[in-house]
Amino acid sequence: MGRDTSFSDDTAIVWFRNDLRVSDNAALMAASRHGAVLPVYIREIPSPARPLGAARAWWLHHSLAELARKLEALGAPLLLLSGDPARLIPGLVKATGARAVYWNRRYDPAHQTADAALKAELQADGFEAESFAGQLLHEPLRLKTGGGASYRVYSPFWRAMEPGIEDRPPLPAPQALAPLPVPHGFDAEPLAEWKLLPAHPDWAGGLRDAWTPGEDGARARLTDFLESRMRGYAERRDIPGVEATSGLSPHLASGEITPSQIIDALRTADTDASPDDRSKFRKEVGWREFAWHLLVNDPGLVQSNHNPKFDAFPWIDDEKALTAWRKGLTGYPIVDAGMRELWRTGWMHNRVRMIVASFLTKHLMIDWREGEAWFWDTLVDADPASNAVSWQWVAGSGADAAPYFRIFNPVLQGEKFDTDGAYVRRHVPELADLPQKFLHKPWEAPEIVLRAAGVRLGETYPHPIVDHQAARQRALAAYQTLKDAA
Repeated sequence: MGRDTSFSDDTAIVWFRNDLRVSDNAALMAASRHGAVLPVYIREIPSPARPLGAARAWWLHHSLAELARKLEALGAPLLLLSGDPARLIPGLVKATGARAVYWNRRYDPAHQTADAALKAELQADGFEAESFAGQLLHEPLRLKTGGGASYRVYSPFWRAMEPGIEDRPPLPAPQALAPLPVPHGFDAEPLAEWKLLPAHPDWAGGLRDAWTPGEDGARARLTDFLESRMRGYAERRDIPGVEATSGLSPHLASGEITPSQIIDALRTADTDASPDDRSKFRKEVGWREFAWHLLVNDPGLVQSNHNPKFDAFPWIDDEKALTAWRKGLTGYPIVDAGMRELWRTGWMHNRVRMIVASFLTKHLMIDWREGEAWFWDTLVDADPASNAVSWQWVAGSGADAAPYFRIFNPVLQGEKFDTDGAYVRRHVPELADLPQKFLHKPWEAPEIVLRAAGVRLGETYPHPIVDHQAARQRALAAYQTLKDAA
């Protein structure tokens, strides 16, 4: 590959992907040591990986706009391109005369394969091509059990990984960047032309109210969590009616903040949180690591049962029930509150995620892949590892899965974790005036109580689409067929 000698040899290209930040960005820091830098983000067409869902696409637009603003302030504007990186990156190298290309590693299997091929091609042509860690606290293929295998159970995985998670201090942002001019033939594409935002209709109002995408938004959310909500986290994190969790998952999914930054901030924070609060939060960060560990070592688990016994599970194809679940019209208030929170804000409380997933896979016996696909499209924090691993964990088909006989009772779950009804009343307002005694089981309320609360079952709020006890027995019988066949 020939070089265009009209550009300085001391130049580098930094390729942004799911690392939309300027601090703790090893690839950007490496590029900043060169005389001139060209930052580029490529909308991959065709993409080797699964296309982003609609909520993640909305987030990506705003995250890219924020990244572009930060890079502009540092001195090197972000170049937006569409196409195949395997063609565009070598083309940019040739046109600019750059001697180095840097990027931070991605861990989904399709991108890993493509990145490895591109790196090999660049290095074979005599260029420096280097990738860096940063998206995870561990390298999934390197962490092994004593027997040399990958981990399948979370607890021993966490025991093996946790001692080393503070070994890498976060990097600062570069103080300034010298721009490398965009070469002829690589015209920058306006972000608006990518049409990542919904237009007709614009359904993103709730997302705009709830979130501030971008690196600054991530830092602000982390600071607020450590200062205001970290204390009592261990006890309050399961209560959906209060804001007790960090809300950092969408920022992590887009790489606006790194797990190393979170762990470092937790270590140095001036907070009166208890050791148990800190430990529980660290384990939540660890669960994300475990999900990626599983995906990298079992690339098929996004669409295939991790436990192949479940290939014979008698899932039910029930489009009417699936639609009711998606719309939050199942007749079970805690389930419906979660699904409506998801649609409005692009997020759902973790405890409620488990409840709605259990309801879909066990009460309705609908394939977990239907739920995973809906979450993929509607969650602002959807990532290929956590989404699939969590769904399989609840369904019982995953590694370290919940026991098949754990079938959440949605009434008891609501009464236990939404004891004052704040969560249901917020997201299912047609039930807001029901007494707490009946809020999680309105079908048991006397007619006079329903009338006083303005509730007409079957009209303003649905009857339950399944009976809990009957659905539970049906699910247990189905799971027993797998056990009997073992």
